[in-house]
Amino acid sequence: MSELGTSADLWDSISRLHAWLDANRRHEGADGLLLRVLKLSEEVGEVAQAVIGATGQNPRKGTTHGWEDVQAELCDVAITALVALRTLTPDARQVFTAHLEGVTQRSLGPAAP
Repeated sequence: MSELGTSADLWDSISRLHAWLDANRRHEGADGLLLRVLKLSEEVGEVAQAVIGATGQNPRKGTTHGWEDVQAELCDVAITALVALRTLTPDARQVFTAHLEGVTQRSLGPAAP
């Protein structure tokens, strides 16, 4: 398994996944966009299921997942969100970077010189 070493590698993978999904989609236009964004809810639900399974919160099922499963599901959420963002704009990398910088500055304050 290869490791993504740079932001460019991440965004190259996101672009390739976006192209693959577009080539294999069943719904066009607004419906396709809506379904791609709704996929996030499905993935977040899988995170919740993994957390419940890792903590054994369901007495009927017991411990069904590990924390590695939670990590994998969180990665799926991040990937799905970035692909959805790429679906909204071909400038997803720039939009995300600018937003991350804004959140970071708002949360941590200006970077020290």
